Amino acid sequence: MHPVAVVAAALAALIHTWFFVLESIWFMRESVWRRFGLASDSEARIVRSFAYNQGFYNLFLAVGVAVGLTLVASGDSVSGRAIVLFACGSMIAAGFVLVLHNPKFLRAGSSRRWSRSSQSSPWVKARAGLARVAAR
Repeated sequence: MHPVAVVAAALAALIHTWFFVLESIWFMRESVWRRFGLASDSEARIVRSFAYNQGFYNLFLAVGVAVGLTLVASGDSVSGRAIVLFACGSMIAAGFVLVLHNPKFLRAGSSRRWSRSSQSSPWVKARAGLARVAAR
């Protein structure tokens, strides 16, 4: 695999691992659920199970990239590249679905319900950037 592709895939895996942490481990922290546009603890409790499940989807995609890159590094480039392509392709496809479902995700943080601090957070900007790249 081209070194740029390896770095991009590894970065995507790290970002999806971070999403797992936010969605499955730290979701009930106010600073986290506000980043998802929720206005109250009661709203966060309602969607908590969905966020938990989504976090694991993100983790599984990250693991797929890691397994694929490990196979490439160990000499099985055909299988490894196929797994990396599938995992990264799934990430991009999910980004398309997200933006097609609600184009506001291209401008994450613009919702009036989000606090000023969450609008400028690096996480919101990174996710919006990924959505823009995926939408191209």
